[in-house]
Amino acid sequence: MTQDTTVPANGEHPPDGQSSMSAGTEIQAQESLSGAGTPRDASALQRMLGSSVGRNLGLVIALLILCVVGVVTSGEQFASTANALTILRLAATIGVVSIGMTFVITGGGIDLSVGSMVALASVWCTTVATQTMAEDFHWIVIVFAALAVGTVCGLINGVLVAYGRIVPFIATLAMFAGARGLAEIIADRKTQIVGVTEFTDFFRANVVGIPVLVIIFAVVAVIGWVLLNRTTFGRRTFAVGGNPEAARLAGIDVRRHTLMLYGLVGLCCGIAAVMIVARTTTGSSTHGQLYELDAIAAVVIGGTLLSGGRGTIVGTVLGVLIFSTLSNVFTQNNLSSSAQNVAKGLIIVAAVLLQQRLAARSNTGST
Repeated sequence: MTQDTTVPANGEHPPDGQSSMSAGTEIQAQESLSGAGTPRDASALQRMLGSSVGRNLGLVIALLILCVVGVVTSGEQFASTANALTILRLAATIGVVSIGMTFVITGGGIDLSVGSMVALASVWCTTVATQTMAEDFHWIVIVFAALAVGTVCGLINGVLVAYGRIVPFIATLAMFAGARGLAEIIADRKTQIVGVTEFTDFFRANVVGIPVLVIIFAVVAVIGWVLLNRTTFGRRTFAVGGNPEAARLAGIDVRRHTLMLYGLVGLCCGIAAVMIVARTTTGSSTHGQLYELDAIAAVVIGGTLLSGGRGTIVGTVLGVLIFSTLSNVFTQNNLSSSAQNVAKGLIIVAAVLLQQRLAARSNTGST
């Protein structure tokens, strides 16, 4: 029978019959009585702040602060119902694009060509040939044309990234230039006017006082939330973005799933093209400029990790609303767009730094 030779911290051997385990238990009891539970409470608070609930709560508070600033600086002009609907209407188009971007970034990729795809889809669906077919058959032809062009462009990106093994940054940058250039060629650098009144009347109408464009944004957001959080497709997206090799070993066809993700963001760009054509009654190669930056900014602000593996549709929607409200506040106060861009840049940097800090704390707490 071996003798316990464990020596306590004070250098004295325990009395006869007392084991080192009992000594350790006594020390733990003394620590618990002296308030050692405080670090646990602090770590629980950190986990809450780092969770989706905590991040979304912070976004809601930021949005409310912006609204208070708008009311203080612009008064009833900002607080009016018409202005609120204007904010939502402007947020709807970029919001749909941001929903698609959330899936791509969560899956470990990125798409710099969303603005160009919106422009190409808007030009293609407003050509004379497309509008003639719409007048002969139904205005839904314009919608199908935009959705088809956006989806095909997204699938091309997906093929280049998944099967061509081209870095997403480079592949989508090529589409960024190519799609915009093709849109300029098709439109001959001219603005194409929509002459199908049934199309514009439908999408510019209101349902119970709510614009159809806002309803489309809400429907896309709900479908996106369900797809990301309640389906196998969403779970595979998290897995592919978190660790592609582990996802492959688990039986997921990573290349096919990546292709589907880029096709999905292309479809969202097609929907956004329909919305911007309906809102402006034009198709133009200048549509969608800087949409890629605005979409990425909204996604990052919402809490989706740029490295992939974590994404949130609710956060993306709140991020879109924050930027739209910020733009409206600047417009109401006659501030320059340059100052607005500076403010956006500072918000993006602050969001990324906060993400890194929360990630470091969560990693420290888990070790």
